Amino acid sequence: FLAIFGYFFLKEKISRITLASIILAMAGVLLMVGNSLTPGELSGNLAAFSMPITFAVLIIIVRKFPTVDMVPAQFVAGICCCLIGYLLSSKIMISPNDIFLGFVAGFFQVGLGFIFITTGARTTPSAMVGIIMLSESVLGPIWAFLFVSERPSLFGLIGGAVILTAVLIQFYSLLNKRKKSISH
Repeated sequence: FLAIFGYFFLKEKISRITLASIILAMAGVLLMVGNSLTPGELSGNLAAFSMPITFAVLIIIVRKFPTVDMVPAQFVAGICCCLIGYLLSSKIMISPNDIFLGFVAGFFQVGLGFIFITTGARTTPSAMVGIIMLSESVLGPIWAFLFVSERPSLFGLIGGAVILTAVLIQFYSLLNKRKKSISH
């Protein structure tokens, strides 16, 4: 979505290597989640599908207006999500341990991650940001395996390897471009 939106709204060109990386990464994502998509869970699938679109819109806005600090908007978005979650809950039962874990994940993983990606997206092409963000779908199952002994599926491992390959191809391409520009 980022590459497509960047192409149409920012007139950013997509190299053949980037396009190949995008297609490869999409294949990896489909391998990871393809067997878990069911028609009976349409609302969850739609929510999951809307997330990368809204993220792409955020990054396009950051790229279009690089002088505007979007970090406060991330804070407001987090507060809004808390309020929406509270209003949609029929009852709330949260242990102190869960509050602590939610704080740690919200502050470090989500909060700092979004601050870094929002800040870095000002100068990084949209397609590259999208490819880099796909590494999260690879690292998520790895962290779950390492810290809570959750076993990823075979398709998850293969899909993750495909995505990681796409990310590495993109980075290798970027390094080659930088080496060429430095030598000239």
